Amino acid sequence: MLFLLLFQKHFIRLLGLNISVFIQTATLNIAFMNVLLIEDDKRISEFIIKGLEENNFTVHLAETGEMARDLVQENTWDIILMDIMLPGIDGIQLTKLMRFKKIHTPILMLSALSNTDDKVTALDSGADDYLVKPFHFKELISRVNALTRRTKFNYNEPETLYTCGTLTINPDEHKVTENNELIDLSPREYKLLLYLLENRNKVMSRTQILTAVWGINYDNNTNVVDVYISYLRNKIEHNHKFIHTIKGIGYMLKEDL
Repeated sequence: MLFLLLFQKHFIRLLGLNISVFIQTATLNIAFMNVLLIEDDKRISEFIIKGLEENNFTVHLAETGEMARDLVQENTWDIILMDIMLPGIDGIQLTKLMRFKKIHTPILMLSALSNTDDKVTALDSGADDYLVKPFHFKELISRVNALTRRTKFNYNEPETLYTCGTLTINPDEHKVTENNELIDLSPREYKLLLYLLENRNKVMSRTQILTAVWGINYDNNTNVVDVYISYLRNKIEHNHKFIHTIKGIGYMLKEDL
């Protein structure tokens, strides 16, 4: 309990300092975005809301997973900032529920859990990014902007089908088919396959894939790329080979003629 109180005081002090500095020095290109903040610690949420609102974000607070679940289903949000350790439904459960219901709003996890396994669990459940508390407010704003830009590019463009032979992704419907058969992918598998299809016939290094699919701060020593490539191959390569290993470099997605 003492550690938690000391952590909260340090985090709030860090947030307060970075909010004031950032507001004075930074200019944002994105204004009046609709943000859902899911945070049960009142002092932390107040500081985050203060900083976001002073940068022209519209923020709505949910203090429990149940409250957030209702708000997510009843409203449209540009981005969701979510703590993991929530009373009732926790952040991981809520994220899985949203993705199951085909709600593709970008989710940025804000958590004091800094272990690699915690990050992997959150990202694999469907979160788009993960920021460890305490963090610099400037970094929070940058990540929010990056996630919303990426989402608008993926979902607000005219309908586009990505294909490679008999393999097809429809981003508008969030569907993957191979030889006209629907393929069930996890959120991370889908993101990885979409990235490879967007760069088909190009060799993509493991570092490039980690940066695009798992985030720039992900541990570069992990073998998570190879593991998820294996998952994809088991699901999409029943009839044809699509993902080719380029020894010592990475992977390339192309039709096996």
